[in-house]
Amino acid sequence: MVPLPAALRQYWSQVQAERSDSYLSRWLFLRLLGLIYLIAFISLWTQIEGLIGSNGILPVADYLKVVGERAGAERFWWLPTFCWLSSSDWFLHFQCATGVLLSMLLILGIAPVAELVLLWAIYLSLSTVCRDFLGFQWDILLLETGFLAILLAPRQWLPNLARETSPSLIAIWLCRWLLFRLMFMSGAVKLLSADSAWWNLTALNVHYETQPLPTWIGWHAHQLPEWFQKISVIVMFIIELLMPVLIFGPGRLRKAACASFVFLMVLITLTGNYCFFNLLTVALCVLLLDDAFLLRRLPGRVALFVRTRLDAAKAQAATSHASAGWRRRLPRTIRQLGTALVVAAVLMLSAAQTLMRLSRSSELPRPILTLLEAAAPLRTVNSYGLFAVMTTTRPEIVVEGSNDGVTWLPYEFKWKPGDLNRRPAFVAPHQPRLDWQMWFAALGNYRQNPWFVNFLIRLLQGSSEVLTLLEKNPFPDKPPRYVRAALYEYRFTDRATRDENGAWWRRERKGLYCPEISLRQN
Repeated sequence: MVPLPAALRQYWSQVQAERSDSYLSRWLFLRLLGLIYLIAFISLWTQIEGLIGSNGILPVADYLKVVGERAGAERFWWLPTFCWLSSSDWFLHFQCATGVLLSMLLILGIAPVAELVLLWAIYLSLSTVCRDFLGFQWDILLLETGFLAILLAPRQWLPNLARETSPSLIAIWLCRWLLFRLMFMSGAVKLLSADSAWWNLTALNVHYETQPLPTWIGWHAHQLPEWFQKISVIVMFIIELLMPVLIFGPGRLRKAACASFVFLMVLITLTGNYCFFNLLTVALCVLLLDDAFLLRRLPGRVALFVRTRLDAAKAQAATSHASAGWRRRLPRTIRQLGTALVVAAVLMLSAAQTLMRLSRSSELPRPILTLLEAAAPLRTVNSYGLFAVMTTTRPEIVVEGSNDGVTWLPYEFKWKPGDLNRRPAFVAPHQPRLDWQMWFAALGNYRQNPWFVNFLIRLLQGSSEVLTLLEKNPFPDKPPRYVRAALYEYRFTDRATRDENGAWWRRERKGLYCPEISLRQN
């Protein structure tokens, strides 16, 4: 048996070698991150006016006005957004358009550090003012990943793999720590919640039909026998609780972890629509791979060309480090000290949040709690864990309008269940934000979701910006006199029912979610 100190020295030497063996994985990670930013900004851009525009559901101008009246200069920290400069619709479009442009430049590898800083700042700006509509776990995951990518990106203006600076080992391991927290906590919160559906392995019996936006493959997965569903839950727990530990192991173990995570993300993608979450997780998984592994997956001539460029970059990095005088070392040292402070803050905050989530307690030293509170507006160090408690039923809100209070016609949403015969579709990586919020709203009541009443008011006003978020407007000529919301419980049909009448869903009316409202006097 190898003595422990010797084993640790061997492990540390392997870790140190990763600096010169992560050029290609960093290159691929940054391009994937640029693609994800591009998807996120385009997706939001198509909905921004209907969500938070001047005629949208939650107008940003009204929100900032209220905050500005109640807070002083502190509002700029507690509500970090460029919309303080302008809350007009054109400026919302400008931010989205700038995000799209910067994303494309990041994919091309032009000035990656500057672009990543701006992309993070713009996405934070929009996340802050979109509130309910941009507060999902993948939104904060994108902010945290994008922030860490700033530390990882090569410091250059034009793309040239042969002249890239060496990857930051600290940044690589911060990204791996983020991936560990994401995956491990996803499994841990399920057990910590004491939800019987997870403990007795029956969660997947209902998950496929009760998740926010299922796919038609999810319908088929729901039909699988219970024994298969239970085995699937066990496999999921193995991937989420055991495989994350391998992230901190040597290369082969990390590759095994990477393969298991990607496998899980593919299954989730096939059965449900979770925006860019799965792709973003896969991007983080890329940093578990080394250049040699990726080169073996390239065609022969391409691999030879890339290997030549990588060898040139490594040689340049070694020469630069050996010949650097104090004038070049001083800025590097200052930059390293700044990075060390950022890393220390990220590690402390993320460790504190993880400990609080695992212990289900907020009893931490007051200075750490104060720092957590101060850093919260930046949404850049977060805790994770999806589906801690499984929803066992599927309440669905059906919004209806009427001109006489007797005949009610339904508004049809683009993606969420409505028409019983409409097949569940694939929409990811685009996220229809209103459809998603309707799922959350159905779990509570309209008093707990003030935005929902605003949504109904916009329908009564005939807001074209809001109506573009819907698939069908049953009142194309003028808005209805009344609107209301009915509550149904939806269930997947079985194979026999679908073969008989073509229905993918069945439903049972439960009553009114929101009583009828009107803007006009009777």
